[in-house]
Amino acid sequence: MEEKIPTFSMPMYHDWVPERIRPWIYVLLAFCFQFSGGVYLGAMNDMIGEHSWMREDVVFLLYCNLAGMAAWFPVLFRMKFHFSNKFLLMTAASVILVCNLLTMHKLPLPMMWIVCVIAGCAKIQGTFECMSNIQLWMTPTRNFGVFFPILHIILLTAIEGAGWLAATLAFHMHWTMMHWFVVGLMLVVLTVQALLTRPFCPMPPERRVPLQGIDWLSAAGWILFFLLCAYVLNYGDWLQWWHSNTIQLCTAAACITLAALMIRMKNNPHSYIEWKIVRYRYFRPIIFFVMIFELIMSVEHVLETIYYEEVMHYSDLTYETLNQWSLIGAWTGCLFSLGWLKVMTWKPYRLIIIGMSAICLYCVGFYFLVDPQVGYYQLVPPLIFRGFGYAILCIALMWSLDEVMSFEHFFQALCIFNFFHMFGGGTVGAAFLANGIGYYVGDGFARYNGYINLVGFTASPFDMSHYMEGMVEGLLAQTIKILYGWMIYACLAFIVVFLLLDRPGVRRRVKKMPSWSTVGTWVLNKVMRQ
Repeated sequence: MEEKIPTFSMPMYHDWVPERIRPWIYVLLAFCFQFSGGVYLGAMNDMIGEHSWMREDVVFLLYCNLAGMAAWFPVLFRMKFHFSNKFLLMTAASVILVCNLLTMHKLPLPMMWIVCVIAGCAKIQGTFECMSNIQLWMTPTRNFGVFFPILHIILLTAIEGAGWLAATLAFHMHWTMMHWFVVGLMLVVLTVQALLTRPFCPMPPERRVPLQGIDWLSAAGWILFFLLCAYVLNYGDWLQWWHSNTIQLCTAAACITLAALMIRMKNNPHSYIEWKIVRYRYFRPIIFFVMIFELIMSVEHVLETIYYEEVMHYSDLTYETLNQWSLIGAWTGCLFSLGWLKVMTWKPYRLIIIGMSAICLYCVGFYFLVDPQVGYYQLVPPLIFRGFGYAILCIALMWSLDEVMSFEHFFQALCIFNFFHMFGGGTVGAAFLANGIGYYVGDGFARYNGYINLVGFTASPFDMSHYMEGMVEGLLAQTIKILYGWMIYACLAFIVVFLLLDRPGVRRRVKKMPSWSTVGTWVLNKVMRQ
C-alpha cells in the first residue's frame, strides 16, 4: 500500500486522441452523468398536473434515485477492478438512457420506484468511473483536500443547472424535453466511448477482482430500509403519521429490516456494510453532524419552496433562475475550502464553523426579508451565503470522513454518510417543518378568527375572497419567518458546539493513496481470502 503513485495517464484512449483534451473529455462526461436522474424537480408541477400525482409522489421518486446512488458506493471499486472502463461507462449510459425513456411515461408508481433506484446506481457508477480516472490529473498526490473541492464544483453546478434546465424546457416546451435532453447526453457518452476509447482495466485479465462474495441480499436490505424511512417521513404528514395503517406498517417494516441488517452485519464478517465501520472513533459524530446539517438545510426545499410558490407566486422557472445565484456562493465555497485544506492545511473543524456561520447568515437574511412585498433581487445575498456555506460543509464533512476511515471501509461509510447527506437528514427536517407549518398556520387562524366579523362585512361592500387570500399569504409569511428563526437558533447551537471543541476531530495531514493497480491487488487478495 506504500507504492509510489504513478504519473497521470489515460491508456483507455486510442493513441490518436490528443493527450491535452483527454481529461477534459472525462470532465464533460462526468457533467453528462450528473445532469441525469430519474425525475427532475425543476419540472415537478408539470409532472403533477399531467400524471395526476401528488407532490409527495414526485419527491419520493427523487429519494429512490438518491437511495440507489447511496447504496451503490460499496461496490464501486469491485466493478472498477472487474470490468473495463469502456464497458462500465457504456453500460451506465445505456441504463440511464433506458430509465429516462421509461420515466417519461405514467408507469405504476412501484415500477417507477424501481426504475429510479436503478438510474441512481448507474449515475453514481458513471460519475465515479469518470472522476477516478482523472483524479491524478487534478491532484498528482491524490490529495483529497484538492479532489473534494473540485469534485463539488462539478456536482453542485450540475445539480443547480439540471433544475434550471428542466424548468426552462418545461416552460418553453414540455417537461419530457429534459428526459430527451438526458437521452441525448447519454448518446454523447456512448459515441465518445465507442469512437475514442478501447477496453482498459487497471487489473490484468488474470487478476480481475471477481464479483463473487458481494452480499447482494444486504444491499437490497439497505435500499429497502432507506426507502421505508423516506416513505414514512415523506408521506407521514399527508397520511396523518401513525394514525395511518400504512405508516404503521412501513415503520414496523423499517425496524424489522434494520434489526435483520444489524444481525447480518455482526454474524457475517463480509456483509455489504461491515460492523467495523461503527467502531471508528469519529464515525458516529461525523454522521450525527451530517444529520443535523442536512436537517437545517431542509429549509431550502420546504420553506423556500412554499415562500416562492404560495406567497410570492413565482413560477418554477423564476424560482430556478433565482436559485442560480447560489452557484456563485458554491463556487466561492469550493475554492475557499481548497485554499483552507490544501494551501493552508488548517484544522477542518474551524472550516465547519465558517460554513455553518454562512448558513446562519442565510437564515437571518430570509428571516428579515420574508414578506409578500419583498423585491426579487433582495433575496440574492442570502442565496449566495447559502451556496457558500453548503459547499464548505459538504467538503469539510466528507474530507473528515475520509481522514478517520481506513480505505478498506471508506466507501462503506460513504453509503451511510450519503444516506443522511443526500436525503435522510433532509426528510427528517422536512417532516419537522411540515408539522411546524401546520401548527403555526392553524394557530394564526385561531388567533385572527375573532377579528373576522361576518355581520360587519355583509353590511358594507367587501371582497371576502381577496381578504382571505391576503390573510393566508400573511400567515404563511409569518410562519416561514418563525421557522427560520428556529433554524437560526439551531445554527447558533451548532456553531457553539464546534467553538467549544478545542481540538480537531481528524488528522491535520491528508492521507496518500496508492495506484489503482495496487488498490486492485489489495482488494483481490481480500476477496480471495473470503
